[in-house]
Amino acid sequence: MDTSEATSGELTIAQLRERRNAKWTLYSGDVIPCWIAEMDFAVAGPIQTALERMVGQQDYGYPLRDGAAANLSLGRAFARRMRARYDWEVAAEDVTAATNLVQASFASVLAFSEPGDGVVVQTPCYPPFREAVLTTGRRLVEDPLEDDGTRYVMKLIGLDGRINPTTRVMLFCNPHNPTGRAFSREELEAVGRLAVAHDLVIVSDEIHADLVYPGQRHIPLSSVSSEIAARTVTITSATKGFNISGLTCSIMHFGSPRLKARFHARVPHRLLGTPAIMGVDATVAAWDEGQPWMDRTLSKLASRRDQLLGRLARELPEARVHAPEATYLSWIDFSALHLPMPAGQFFLQRAGVAASPGENFDPAASHFLRLNFATSSEILDEILNRMVRAVRTNA
Repeated sequence: MDTSEATSGELTIAQLRERRNAKWTLYSGDVIPCWIAEMDFAVAGPIQTALERMVGQQDYGYPLRDGAAANLSLGRAFARRMRARYDWEVAAEDVTAATNLVQASFASVLAFSEPGDGVVVQTPCYPPFREAVLTTGRRLVEDPLEDDGTRYVMKLIGLDGRINPTTRVMLFCNPHNPTGRAFSREELEAVGRLAVAHDLVIVSDEIHADLVYPGQRHIPLSSVSSEIAARTVTITSATKGFNISGLTCSIMHFGSPRLKARFHARVPHRLLGTPAIMGVDATVAAWDEGQPWMDRTLSKLASRRDQLLGRLARELPEARVHAPEATYLSWIDFSALHLPMPAGQFFLQRAGVAASPGENFDPAASHFLRLNFATSSEILDEILNRMVRAVRTNA
């Protein structure tokens, strides 16, 4: 495969293999990775400028920004972005900084429930959601998403019978990982009604909010109504949309002062720590100045999505997949191919393609893969070439 200089900020295999990050170093040899949610693109110029300024000034001391604690600049940047992008008015004072969203989700489960209490999760789910429930001794209450023939939908009506008085929390992912759903206002209102009826706290992971394709839109759950906001903790970060996962920095927005007080009564501020200043400055630059880069990136991602769907339809029509409405992740069902082993294992061993195994998201989904298509057209073609050859050889 040609590894000449990529265009439009897309990095070549040679450039990617020179890095030391997990995506391109976990698997050795000729394996092509498309597993972890990270893009093979150069970062936005304002982010790079912010980091280069800090390095150039050797600005590594205890940080202040505009005469205040650096974390406050995160809350202010979040408020500006929510107003500009979603017409949602939030106060910077309602924001708490956290290192990353996994920390925020674990802390929320600990704050709003007790061992043995139920936590609702839509499945398949982001693996740390399941871990946050089970490793803290809580009870997993699954709400399996249903394939309606065109997309995955929530079955909240059936969930009523599985919630009991000791169910305390819902871990919610909007946009949804791994199915790529961008939930509608009607769906979000239904989630809110369920939470109100059963007195649930909703922890809404909205880290993929920036990655929504034309024809769909992201609606912050807390923006739907004040009643829903009062029981919702929104957790988000610039790291996924702006491709800076190593600069760990995230925020928790509490939809009411009472909810924030409940959280911090169980989880002191000091226990969360503070994000490193490089993550803070990169996040502020991304949210304030990075949208032109994001617009270009979404156009590329839409093209890659269509490339993936088109080739699967032509060359592997047995593979069932719905066009993601958001994210750069595709949730592909290979059950009709009757592979001799779990899909993740098959494509790693037979094709040298490392996607995320479906069983990571649902123990019953070993015939699925989550495939990350945020790469160059050439690399994505090579991934698909390998997968098609492996299936045809197996047949």
